[in-house]
Amino acid sequence: MPQSLSNVIVHLVFSTKHRAPTIDSTLEADLHGYLGGIARRIGCIPLGIGGVADHVHVACCLARTVSIADLVQELKQASSKWAKTRGDVYESFAWQNGYGAFSVGQSQLPELLRYVANQPERHRQGSFQDEFRQLLKRYGVTYDERYVWE
Repeated sequence: MPQSLSNVIVHLVFSTKHRAPTIDSTLEADLHGYLGGIARRIGCIPLGIGGVADHVHVACCLARTVSIADLVQELKQASSKWAKTRGDVYESFAWQNGYGAFSVGQSQLPELLRYVANQPERHRQGSFQDEFRQLLKRYGVTYDERYVWE
């Protein structure tokens, strides 16, 4: 076949360093838009971005030529640098070292997009850690609790 085609949908989750609530209402919408722009710039189509004060969820189509690790590194590195330019209150903005990346089938996309969009409602009832544990279980990821949190 002379052409390479793909439709790989990923659900990314990463938190601020030490889960600090540094994504306030002033930063949130612009940050989500900026993350979408970064994804587009490297050929990954953003489908939905949401979160709360201490973490974000990114649903996107992975470009054929971009690894998940490279996508996450670019998202975190560029957005962290950008956030630090938004005012003195954000000068120490940083993301955690790790992340969660989960594959999602096309038929699961509408549910994922609702999930990402409803983050504020979801977190009225639970913490990021509780949510992340549930995601790991849902996606069948084996983990050692000692190494999940920094």
